[in-house]
Amino acid sequence: MNVDFDAGYEMTIHGRAVTADAHFEAFNPATEEVIAQVPDASRAQLNEAVASARKAFPAWSAQPLAERQRAVARIGDVIEENAEAFMRLLTREQGKARKGAEWEIGGSVIWCREIATQELPLHVVEATETRSVETRRVPLGVVGAITPWNFPLLLAIWKIAPALVAGNTMVLKPSPYTPLCTLKLGELLRDVLPAGVLNVVSGGNDLGAWLTQHPDVSKISFTGSTATGRKIMESASGNLKRITLELGGNDPAIVLPDVDVQQTAQTLFWAAFQNSAQFCVAAKRLYIHEDIYDELSAALADYAATVKVGDGSQQGTDLGPIQNKMQYEKVKDLLADSAAAGHHFLTGGVPEAGQGYFVPVTIVDNPPEDSRVVVEEAFGPVLPLLKFRDIDDVIDRANRTEYGLAASVWSRDTALARSIAERIEAGTVWINEIHSFSPHVAFGGHKQSGLGIENSLEGLAEYSNAQTIVTNNA
Repeated sequence: MNVDFDAGYEMTIHGRAVTADAHFEAFNPATEEVIAQVPDASRAQLNEAVASARKAFPAWSAQPLAERQRAVARIGDVIEENAEAFMRLLTREQGKARKGAEWEIGGSVIWCREIATQELPLHVVEATETRSVETRRVPLGVVGAITPWNFPLLLAIWKIAPALVAGNTMVLKPSPYTPLCTLKLGELLRDVLPAGVLNVVSGGNDLGAWLTQHPDVSKISFTGSTATGRKIMESASGNLKRITLELGGNDPAIVLPDVDVQQTAQTLFWAAFQNSAQFCVAAKRLYIHEDIYDELSAALADYAATVKVGDGSQQGTDLGPIQNKMQYEKVKDLLADSAAAGHHFLTGGVPEAGQGYFVPVTIVDNPPEDSRVVVEEAFGPVLPLLKFRDIDDVIDRANRTEYGLAASVWSRDTALARSIAERIEAGTVWINEIHSFSPHVAFGGHKQSGLGIENSLEGLAEYSNAQTIVTNNA
């Protein structure tokens, strides 16, 4: 299918291109230029999309699993066939540099292919000549998926692939800040999936509210802020929708004094600043043992000086801008507060006025534990370094947050690191590595970082209900 990635951004409802009476603008965050006019779906169009998904559900759920798996694997093929166009568009609308775009598009392909190998097993509880008890997994119906602006295509695939393999149909709403790649995916898949199986609609907060409240939607899968997650949980209660919420984080990294400082510094830098730290599982609080604090903080600052922040479309750029003006202003305000409090910046600081939503890589030298720059999730390239001496104390400080998404521990003594990891209140704790994800590894948050699981068979099961069938042959 020949698709123009530079124009013609339309929604997909019941396998057809659909525009809208109203539109909103999409911007390039590196230049602040308008790059597209995007359909702003009406409530009637949202209802049409849900009705289409509901109509398609019986036939799609009745398809043999192998056919649904084959279709999801084909989605990966389509993304791979259009990878270069997707990467260019992703950089234009999201801002990330080439390496980040390659990571996201390549990951989307892998996720489709690997989720397409998964199958929820039949659990046989009892099987005798006179009686059988079996529990199987059955699809839910229409899934409403709402995706964020930091990894717009990959996190859409995290929802599309398991939902469709499990036998559901979907209405997908991308972030209004980054709708373009998702709209183009919907266009490409009109010839791949039966009409109504995947509907893609674009719009703002009203559209999200209509989707989460809709009585014919059986589940909401949302990735985004904790504040919005709370609202979704409330609005989804009307018909007891199933929900999966992957929300914010303020992830601690704990560095023990036995690490190789120079080698670890580079790894920790990217643990914190990958995707300009617009990453729910970025290392956002870096606790460094006092014995190596000065050496490691200096190594981080030295490495930061070698990293180029700029337009992601320019060769040599390592980190792009903040994706949107709202988030840019939040990060600026956080940095201004830190500067006013007299914190010492090892690198960076409050950004100067200029074109694009650029924030310099900023490393804050041992600010107070109760300062905003430590307590709040920056979701931008801001990293506080925090000194510690006692392991019990640092575990307490690491856990002193409403969030519990992920964490990491760094030490040559893996037994000690494991004992620390087991005491961290987070859904994922990495030891001597970070940001290793897999379609076959469960991912989810504790505390205010979310509900439910994505990826793995546990994540696939989130898109199903358990049904127990008891047969008496006596």
